[in-house]
Amino acid sequence: MGLNIKSERVHQLAKDAAARTGKTQTGAIEEALEMLLRRHGADPEQVELARRRERIDVILAEMHAEVPDPDRAIETTDDLYDPETGLPA
Repeated sequence: MGLNIKSERVHQLAKDAAARTGKTQTGAIEEALEMLLRRHGADPEQVELARRRERIDVILAEMHAEVPDPDRAIETTDDLYDPETGLPA
């Protein structure tokens, strides 16, 4: 996660915004970008929630690929044991 700002003007704006607001430069830039997104019709919190949901969906898909059918109910334990020896199969 890196952002390399090569514009002296943008760097100075970030410093000035931080000084005026009492925030860090990162905090000032974050707030400015959130305001910009809202002005253009995007809610930053909803965007982040959507990203989290996507990550969760990927994780769940990976889990479902590794786990046997979770909807299959085990009605009996007979198939877990060898019928001749009674030991676990």
